[in-house]
Amino acid sequence: NKPYWIKTEIAKMNAYTKSGHCYPDLVEKQDGKILAQMRATIWVDTYKRISRQFEDITQKPISEGMTVLVLAKVNFHPNYGFSLNIIDIDAAFTLGEMAKEKAESLKRLKAEGIFNLNKSLTFPKLPQRIAVISVGTSKGYQDFLNIITQSYGHLNFKLELFPALLQGDKAILSIAEALEKIEESKAKYDVVTIIRGGGGDVGLSCYDSFILASKVARFPLPVISGIGHSTNETLVEMVTHANKITPTDVAYFFIGHFQEQMAILKEFSLTFRSSILDKLKNEQQILKSTHHRFKIEVNTLLQSHDYNLREHRQRLRSSLPSLFKTQDKELSQIGHQLKSHSKQKLQFQKQLVT
Repeated sequence: NKPYWIKTEIAKMNAYTKSGHCYPDLVEKQDGKILAQMRATIWVDTYKRISRQFEDITQKPISEGMTVLVLAKVNFHPNYGFSLNIIDIDAAFTLGEMAKEKAESLKRLKAEGIFNLNKSLTFPKLPQRIAVISVGTSKGYQDFLNIITQSYGHLNFKLELFPALLQGDKAILSIAEALEKIEESKAKYDVVTIIRGGGGDVGLSCYDSFILASKVARFPLPVISGIGHSTNETLVEMVTHANKITPTDVAYFFIGHFQEQMAILKEFSLTFRSSILDKLKNEQQILKSTHHRFKIEVNTLLQSHDYNLREHRQRLRSSLPSLFKTQDKELSQIGHQLKSHSKQKLQFQKQLVT
């Protein structure tokens, strides 16, 4: 029984945890319509092997809606009819399909003019009110929380957690719903951050979703991402206002803005103090110069008045003898007139008596 390589889409996985077997429904589509459908089987040992290899290469688990290239044998059963027994999956093919889809989504984001929308938003100088999309029990969120609220608690960050799934296909809808809740009361927040720590890079393909990337790009508040250690930047990370690798990096990114403003304030304080000291020094110099000029002018005025006083004194001394002589002569004349008048008066009185 010769195996064949078949390109198909997984409509449903039908993986059973108890037995470990998987019975995927495979479909062929054209323009979104199903042209053919068939049930396949992947036995437990094969499923374990190809799942492990697939995740190692694509960093994503085999999942529904995925286009794959499978190596399968055609089986026929009298009761169940034809089926495919999958013995391998070409992960490199799927990786190429994922890369192709990502490239097309990136092109569409740019063509629709939304790629740089979130980046173009004005980032607050003090991003204090933070809406956090994460898993409350995750180590990444706890690391972020410890740094923000304990190591730098004096900065008084105000955090609100919006729980969401952060990996797998269901994360797309979960994160989108969290963003919608935040947008309903966007006035309460300065920024949004999506943080995920640990867990490796498997399951991060949800961040290459055009739907999620478009929602993040259009979001009215700056979005900061910190979703893992992936070396291949996802679409969501590309469209965010800023992308940091880990939740810890995101925490220090916010703290850095406070430290930057404090440095600016410190520099302003030093500049202001220096300016005041320079102003005081300048005013002191002006006062000193004014005092010196005032002193010179006062001394000059005093010397002038002293000179005038000496002049008046000298003129007074020169005119005193003449003045005294004139006054003495006048007094002498008055004395004679008084004496003559007294005699006449006395004689008149004597005549009256006799």
